[in-house]
Amino acid sequence: MTTALPRRTLLAALAATPLVLAGCTGSPSDAEELLAAHDLPGGTAREVIDALEALPLDERPAELLASVGTDVLTLSDATGQEATLDLPAEELYVSVAPFVTGTHECFFHSLTTCLGELAEEELDVRVEDASGTVLVDASRTTAPNGFLGLWLPRSEELTLRLAGAAGEATTTLRTDAEAPTCLTTMQLGA
Repeated sequence: MTTALPRRTLLAALAATPLVLAGCTGSPSDAEELLAAHDLPGGTAREVIDALEALPLDERPAELLASVGTDVLTLSDATGQEATLDLPAEELYVSVAPFVTGTHECFFHSLTTCLGELAEEELDVRVEDASGTVLVDASRTTAPNGFLGLWLPRSEELTLRLAGAAGEATTTLRTDAEAPTCLTTMQLGA
């Protein structure tokens, strides 16, 4: 014999489910608290990513991990504190580390630990979509960590061309839910 739960109990449980699930990923205030603990300003995922990427290497908090996924920025530290911030629904962040002689494997970009070879290097950057529409055509400088951050439209197949003093490289990249946020395969002058 089974006992049926009263309808009121079931409705209360269903109403609480989103609160429980939301608590698992952390809230923006959790992220702000975690960032403040490391003397960093809060903000949206885009603001936090842009701020961390621009920091000089010696000012990046070594005890903070900040990993860029396709949908969220995940923040964690040695105390076990963790929080996430949602990335913009219409944009994906792709961080590119062009290189001449040395690189590393990477799939999800770490804003606090990934290092590229060409720090603060000026590059001509061109991004086109499949129809040939130019999305980016500008001179940009890689960050102190050697990465060039690009906010790109989601669900696209794009052509990225980089040119600098060491040469140029072109690659195709995707911005779908399975795409990497860290690109370390563009060898200049190869």
